[in-house]
Amino acid sequence: MKKNSIIFVILFLIVAAGSYAFVQKYYFVSPQPVEGPEFLKDESKPEETITVQAFFNNNMLDPEFTCTKVFPVERVIPKTQAVGRAALEELLKGPTGPEKEESFSTSINPGVKIQSLVIENGVAKVDFDEQLEFQVGGSCRVSAIRAQITETLKQFPTVKTVVISINGRTEDILQP
Repeated sequence: MKKNSIIFVILFLIVAAGSYAFVQKYYFVSPQPVEGPEFLKDESKPEETITVQAFFNNNMLDPEFTCTKVFPVERVIPKTQAVGRAALEELLKGPTGPEKEESFSTSINPGVKIQSLVIENGVAKVDFDEQLEFQVGGSCRVSAIRAQITETLKQFPTVKTVVISINGRTEDILQP
């Protein structure tokens, strides 16, 4: 009888230990992350992208700094119907770190905002806030600003000419 009791206790301990390991493994250990249902996925992240160009000055490509010569850099952005505005937004961000290392620079003040952009019959009319001309002086800088904006918009086949305005004014803006 004593021998049967010892065997019973040993078997009981083995079963209990195995049960404990099973419970630990399947009930108390954090589950591995799994992919959630399709309806829980974040649909706000665009999957498609497009490439636009922003035009900047570059003293290595234009050592004479002729004021109106600007050069394109490519930016990959989320796909949008408003490609003209998106390209201008990339221009207003200025050159990236790597682009600066390649001697790209901007003549446009930081913090400039686009108030509106309308493209009709080959004419792009873009209106900026007053930051565009804040403390801007010199005919070279004014020409460089105009060239950056104009060439950035003229990359699109629907744009033949560009009209720049500030708070709706076109006549007395960006004066040297």
